[in-house]
Amino acid sequence: MDKQQAKQVIEAGKAILGIEFGSTRIKAVLIDEQNKPIAQGSHEWENQLVDGLWTYSTEAIWYGLQDCYADLRKAVLNEYGCEIETLAGIGFSAMMHGYMAFDESQQILVPFRTWRNTNTAKAAAELSELFNYNIPLRWSISHLYQCILDNEEHVKDIKFLTTLAGYIHWQVTGQFVLGVGDASGMIPVDPATKTYDATMVEKFDKLVSMKQYPWKLKDILPKSLSAGENAGFLTPKGAKMIDISGHLKAGIPVCPPEGDAGTGMVATNAVKQRTGNVSAGTSSFSMIVLEKPLSKPYEMIDMVTTPDGSLVAMVHCNNCTSELNNWVKMFRDYEQLIDKVQEKHLVYQVLYTHALLGDPDCGGLVAYNYISGEPVTGLSEGRPMILRSPDDNFTLANVMRAELYSSIVVLKIGNDILLKEEKIKVDRITGHGGLFKTKGVGQRFLAAALNTPISVMETAGEGGAWGIALLSAFQIRNPKKLNLEDYLDQVVFAGNQGTSVDPIAEDVAGFEKYTENYKRCLPVEQSAVDHKL
Repeated sequence: MDKQQAKQVIEAGKAILGIEFGSTRIKAVLIDEQNKPIAQGSHEWENQLVDGLWTYSTEAIWYGLQDCYADLRKAVLNEYGCEIETLAGIGFSAMMHGYMAFDESQQILVPFRTWRNTNTAKAAAELSELFNYNIPLRWSISHLYQCILDNEEHVKDIKFLTTLAGYIHWQVTGQFVLGVGDASGMIPVDPATKTYDATMVEKFDKLVSMKQYPWKLKDILPKSLSAGENAGFLTPKGAKMIDISGHLKAGIPVCPPEGDAGTGMVATNAVKQRTGNVSAGTSSFSMIVLEKPLSKPYEMIDMVTTPDGSLVAMVHCNNCTSELNNWVKMFRDYEQLIDKVQEKHLVYQVLYTHALLGDPDCGGLVAYNYISGEPVTGLSEGRPMILRSPDDNFTLANVMRAELYSSIVVLKIGNDILLKEEKIKVDRITGHGGLFKTKGVGQRFLAAALNTPISVMETAGEGGAWGIALLSAFQIRNPKKLNLEDYLDQVVFAGNQGTSVDPIAEDVAGFEKYTENYKRCLPVEQSAVDHKL
């Protein structure tokens, strides 16, 4: 589509807007009638550690949304010389899980507690035993029960409990709903009913009955909706909350809000059984759509759903590229010292590509990228570090390779259970996110880690904002009433499965050796935490 055609789509109100709240960036993507991005906007933000808990203030949430939209609006004005007055559809996505509790006047009761918090270990363990189902630390039900165990005063006043995506959607549409994929990260969802597991809800209510709270669990949770269902329309108030310039009109259909896991599956065409995807950015997670339930619960593996309710095995890692970014920043600082500063993406390209020259096992080096705790490996806090013996091959290539390996090794540890123990069959795994922007590096190393071919599409950098825009398109541009997997296959991707890379035998063996060293040295990481390094 050329520039003039894109302008006509925007002016006619036929474009669709997807906005996703990531850990460090809020991103907006405007797509045309062929589902191609035609404009983007963004806003950088960071979580804050307040009273020992990771949070974003509600003020930061709304300012971030408004600034992101303003950046998109500016891009449209500069590129096409027109205003966004109305849209064919809107979708909101955000980091899953966490804890946002509100009273009857819709006032937040305690600061938003994000997925990153690991203070919920006792609650998660007790609920996992009660439900006979792995309940991760970051899930909303773990946060709620931990608040109950800690006798927090606000719990009795809860009227609404939701996620970040659910909160934004609720405020701009008036509809207290949630996409089933995001809902499945609050409390387990029954794939048969596509709503919260009734038996677990009943068990939870019985567990906390002695507290005599004035609410039951199902009464405070958002209604769960599958992709394509009606989730309401943008209200006049909601339009002003997004676009402070006042141009955006009300009445636009807004699709069910989803979590970043669901939008990642959509953006990589991985909602069909025996497909999977790996999202690798500030945090990382893998999603494999299952043909049948696992044989038993695993602490490392979360069971969630696709946006249309199919069962998914998820391995979620709190840490991924943040420490890599710190290393790149250090080399950019060095460039400033010698007056050789180049564009940021070129520094990534040079360092990532140089890692390909490193030894398959990183020369014996082991890196831990733990900015925060890592539940998969049992760390409540993190300390970034590199370990090596005096005779290891300490080179820049091996340092960068070790850091790149560290960003996906925890994913490997979790997926080894699925692929080696449960013998899960996967036809295609697709990578997306920042780790894959430098061509042929992250993709090659992930293929080695999982010992399976990895595909990357040209849209790998578009991420979840594009994914939620596609879910909006699925709701309003699906005249044949295709199901979600067929819509993505036939309409959006039209058979395009991206560029695939097969694992290299030497890399696979090297990554296995690295993983053995990594596991063996985990007590050193724990010791650094214990000694308050």
